[in-house]
Amino acid sequence: MKRLLITCLLISIALPAARAQLPDDSVAAHLEKLFVRLVNSYQDSDRIMINDSIHTIINSFVHSEEAFDYKLPGLNHLGQITSPDSLVKIITWNIIMNNGEGKYYCYFIRKGPEEGKKDIYSLSADYSPLPVSSDTTYDASNWYGALYYSISPVHSEGKTYYMLLGINYGNPEVTRKMIDVLDFRSDTTLTLGKKWFSTGNDMKYRIVLEYSATATVSLRFDTANSIVFDHLVPFSPSAGTNRQYYGPEYTYDAYVFDGYVWKLKINVDVRNKE
Repeated sequence: MKRLLITCLLISIALPAARAQLPDDSVAAHLEKLFVRLVNSYQDSDRIMINDSIHTIINSFVHSEEAFDYKLPGLNHLGQITSPDSLVKIITWNIIMNNGEGKYYCYFIRKGPEEGKKDIYSLSADYSPLPVSSDTTYDASNWYGALYYSISPVHSEGKTYYMLLGINYGNPEVTRKMIDVLDFRSDTTLTLGKKWFSTGNDMKYRIVLEYSATATVSLRFDTANSIVFDHLVPFSPSAGTNRQYYGPEYTYDAYVFDGYVWKLKINVDVRNKE
């Protein structure tokens, strides 16, 4: 239950308003009460029923005309981020059961070229202790599951992609943070991942940081073309490659976009230049 509270607080970004005919405050208040009940319920059957109600309300909002234009106040348990170009919105939340199993829910909303038109993508994924692959693409049918907390567009070869920063709690011993690439295809499908990250030795489709669930690790956009994160090291030499015993060293690395690929830079200075 403590982990659910941490998860919810981490992505506490307000949900925009639901349909215009519903009072903003009442919709927000109702959703918040449902999320509080979700957090505090002891029976998995109750959690599933409450989450079904949450899903219904959010789905109704996502398909409304107001999805990009209004915000519901006072929501502390739902993630919502909007790209700086105001063309993509992401809504995410999760549910955790008593046995540690859980599920992620995500909506990608993309504004269309015509006024009032938008594409909506609904994704869900069960918690999995297995690593998120850095060597393949994913789509809506096999999504790995994450709570996305930051998005930034990047332009390459005449096309706009969206860099995503997300977090995954599928393994109770290891937390994962990801740098991923969102690509909207011409056939109106989406993919996650692009062979775009140069680690020095090879190329990856995404970057996955894995570290102890007890550690706190930073991963953020420094600029539109640079992503900074904690350098991870084992707590002791005996840890080997067991990521359960990795954490931050309090130096920083970065991926910097040169217009063609994201290149790894070791030991970068992230102090305020002023």
